[in-house]
Order: sequence, then C-alpha cells, then structure tokens
Amino acid sequence: HVQLVESGGGSVQSGGSLRLSCVASEYSSGRYCMAWFRQAPGNEREGVAVIGDDRSAWSADSVNDRFSISQDSAKKEVYLQMNSLKPEDTAMYYCAQGVRDFGRGCYVNRADFGYWGQGTQVTVSS
Repeated sequence: HVQLVESGGGSVQSGGSLRLSCVASEYSSGRYCMAWFRQAPGNEREGVAVIGDDRSAWSADSVNDRFSISQDSAKKEVYLQMNSLKPEDTAMYYCAQGVRDFGRGCYVNRADFGYWGQGTQVTVSS
C-alpha cells in the first residue's frame, strides 16, 4: 500500500518562497506519475504540477513561471519549488501518485491518482 507524506508547508509573506517535499513508501508501478494538487477553502482540488517516471513534467499556467516540480526517484521523493508566492496560492497542497498508462504522459486528472497524502498547508499573506 503506497503511503505519501508531504512536508515543507508554512506561512510566508507575498513574494516569498517555499519548497514542498513528498516522500513515497513505494511506487505502485514502474510507470508512475507524481503530482501536486491544491485545494483552497470553498474551491475544488486543482492540479498544480506533475512529473513522471519518463521525466516528463507539466505545470498549470497559473504557476508555471513561479513553481517547478522535480524528483529524486532513487529517494522516491518529489518536490515543488514555489517562488514569488501570492496570497491566491494559499491552500492545502496534496501529493498524489498514479500509474502512467503505456505510451501516455502524465496529466493532473484527479481520477488518475489512486494514492494521496494528507496534505501540507501553505499560507501566503499580503
């Protein structure tokens, strides 16, 4: 059973930076996707960034000039470097793992991710 544990959240002022980390107990498949989602109060959970075993990566338009996703597959860790944070980035950030279909890349479709962490809170004040 895959377990995911996030860390690195906290409170920062607008313009600040945080680095989130997520460690997985295992990969459910050699073809995997590791993603970050976030959910603010009253909002739906949205995909922020994703990275795959094939090293493909994607991030949402709202963050792709400020956030970057990376991984250390040997450590089974995925990271989200968040720079130039804005108050609208305030949310609970969740790490998720899914299986990458053969011949297909990774996408931040919630239904594709079967394993989720408990989340880490990011709060950005103006």
